Amino acid sequence: MTVIDLLNKYIDATNTHDFKNVKACLHPNAVYWFTGTNCTNMSEIQAYFENAWDTIKNEIYRAKDIHWLVNEADNATCIYTYEYEGYLNGKYVQGNGRATNVFVKDDQNEWKLIHEHLSKLKY
Repeated sequence: MTVIDLLNKYIDATNTHDFKNVKACLHPNAVYWFTGTNCTNMSEIQAYFENAWDTIKNEIYRAKDIHWLVNEADNATCIYTYEYEGYLNGKYVQGNGRATNVFVKDDQNEWKLIHEHLSKLKY
């Protein structure tokens, strides 16, 4: 699997709203930075995802305008615009922001996401 395949698998896994699918894409030492909070272990990352899915029902997450800053044999970094849509308190909502994803190869030589940084776009 290429790193590009893993990014697509990760987006698809996010849209299943089942953390075990997301976790399969993550490095055990993954760290997430979100607007307002950091997650430095798997249980914090899982809690953040599950809270987001519980808050925005039927959320669909997308990556647009993906630009690979680094794509080497054992590490890669991309930036993109993320978009989401779903229902907050029964009302349709949508939004977007900036994302940075860092990937590394693990001990089995498989690509894993080790860092994600999401932030809201400021207009």
